[in-house]
Amino acid sequence: MTSSLIAMGVAIFAVVNLVLGLAALSLLLGTFETLFGKPKLTILRPSRGGNIFAFGFKWNSAKEPAAIDTIRIRLFNPFGSPTQAEVMQKIEDKKTSFAIEADMGPGLIALLGAQGLEKAMVQIELSSTRDGVAFQFDMRGPKFKKLVMQSSDSMDGFIKKNKLGVVKAAKPPIDVPIRSFIADTVPGRGPQLKLATNPVFAGEFAGAGGGATAPAGEVVANFAVLKVWIEPGCIVCNACEDIYPEVFDVTADTCLIRPGAPLDNGLKILESAEACPVEVIKFTRAS
Repeated sequence: MTSSLIAMGVAIFAVVNLVLGLAALSLLLGTFETLFGKPKLTILRPSRGGNIFAFGFKWNSAKEPAAIDTIRIRLFNPFGSPTQAEVMQKIEDKKTSFAIEADMGPGLIALLGAQGLEKAMVQIELSSTRDGVAFQFDMRGPKFKKLVMQSSDSMDGFIKKNKLGVVKAAKPPIDVPIRSFIADTVPGRGPQLKLATNPVFAGEFAGAGGGATAPAGEVVANFAVLKVWIEPGCIVCNACEDIYPEVFDVTADTCLIRPGAPLDNGLKILESAEACPVEVIKFTRAS
């Protein structure tokens, strides 16, 4: 009875700790998302005066895809005049983080000069009319006016800091040797590997001793292999496994050497290496 109670207590303790651990992890992930993954609006210093509202917007466009095409600035001013106001401007579709200067018209100047702005709230909304997505940012009136009039963040600085518009250098193309061992369709069999180990073409390699590269009539002696391996770059074409399945095992993303693979038929390993279009099969002969 005592042992059962102890075991139950240990189990309950473990479950409680697991629940608390999961809760702590969830809180940590939530905090991380709030600090680093949350959409962020930065009011910037415009390059010219007048009705220009400059800002930068950064968000995870992969997680929340949208083509931002509208900006609205709303004033909620219950203790002043006007009590409500809104200025709106359409912009070119932006599908990733961006920084722009938008001409909001004279309404922006009127909004900034509203009576009672010190007690008002300002809401900035960036939205996509096509996707039905909107991002809203609220701040006190005095803060909004100060940022618009005195922001120290420039457009160039924001773009550079967030690496906007930087085009990643394209990787050089992989030069794959054009080598084909596929013969024309064999009646009743379909396409075939035209190699010495394929019995369909045995007559064409007669006298070559099993070596695919030996000239007709020349006998090539077989040899043992000390080690065979696959270098990076396998394109899983299955040619080597078709030739020598006892040695080569082609998986979903690479080729492996089977454990305990026979290494006494060097000609078949050589043939497999020569059939590899990317030449990643390597081996060393036994002395």
